[in-house]
Amino acid sequence: MSMQKRILVTGAGGFIGHHLVQRLKQDGCWVRGADIKRPEYEMSAADEFEVLDLRQFDNCLLATRGGIDEVYNLAADMGGIGYITAYHAAISRNNILINANMLEAAKQNSVKRFLFSSSACVYAQDKQKSADVAPLREEDAYPADPEPGYGWEKLFAEELCRYYRQDYGFETRIVRFHNVYGPLGTYDGGKEKAPAAMCRKIALAARDGEIEIWGDGEQTRSFMYVDDCVEGLTRIMASDYHEALNLGTDELVTINQLVTMVAGIAGKQLKVRHNLTGPQGVRGRNSENSRTRKVLGWEPSIPLQQGLAVTYKWIAAELRKSRILEAQEAEIGSVAAD
Repeated sequence: MSMQKRILVTGAGGFIGHHLVQRLKQDGCWVRGADIKRPEYEMSAADEFEVLDLRQFDNCLLATRGGIDEVYNLAADMGGIGYITAYHAAISRNNILINANMLEAAKQNSVKRFLFSSSACVYAQDKQKSADVAPLREEDAYPADPEPGYGWEKLFAEELCRYYRQDYGFETRIVRFHNVYGPLGTYDGGKEKAPAAMCRKIALAARDGEIEIWGDGEQTRSFMYVDDCVEGLTRIMASDYHEALNLGTDELVTINQLVTMVAGIAGKQLKVRHNLTGPQGVRGRNSENSRTRKVLGWEPSIPLQQGLAVTYKWIAAELRKSRILEAQEAEIGSVAAD
């Protein structure tokens, strides 16, 4: 009988981490979750869940103790474009501490494999200046010109993983996420990403109301549904590939198209007000997946329309639970009755 694999997921209180824990438990693994907070919307499926501040080295030693085979290091201080453009110092400091301490602790505790979750924010900004952007290949991160703060610390941590592999023979894996969305993700409070923000705004809007979006709405992105993300993570961990690998879809849409899709799912005809002073990030970003296909024999494939339908339904239900929608619906109803 084979020994049960022992896995640590950091950031297990967060969106992707929570889904990953569920998947690893389904696959028959023993899982410890660690995070500075517990999951927001439902209980973790982890065998053990420890609330730990992984900026502290001793806590990283604690998290990696007890014969852990693999670490998925998803813990990070992060959020949507509004958040990551506002707090360069805090985000950079927090994430550099988490990543450096987790790498060292995992090595000291003889972890067999360590996966670092990087981001498409590492890509050179001058390659993302046009909305009809060429999909970004892994080598487009150099010469380095990543997004300030968040992008730089991710790129540095990728390098740190390489150094640990070169100097200590420590097995590292590097994944670059492109915009992950789905149920159980943050949808308000300033740290939410574009799909969740659109779902929230549209759920709260009157049937023929108006919503505001940042920029002219012609900026482009690709979005990956969380089930594809989790599938990709387990495949990258199992692979023998140790350079950075894109994990995203190459279905490029404008933010205006994203709004139209969600409004269609909601059955609403909405006017869009463009706030040109809001942060927009790079003009265009898409994932080039030929290396992912070659290494994994697979790529993310859940269509945006399909994933958004599930995500919208979940966010609308959450808002109803929190009574925000009900109060608004009652108000709209009373106006209609006058």
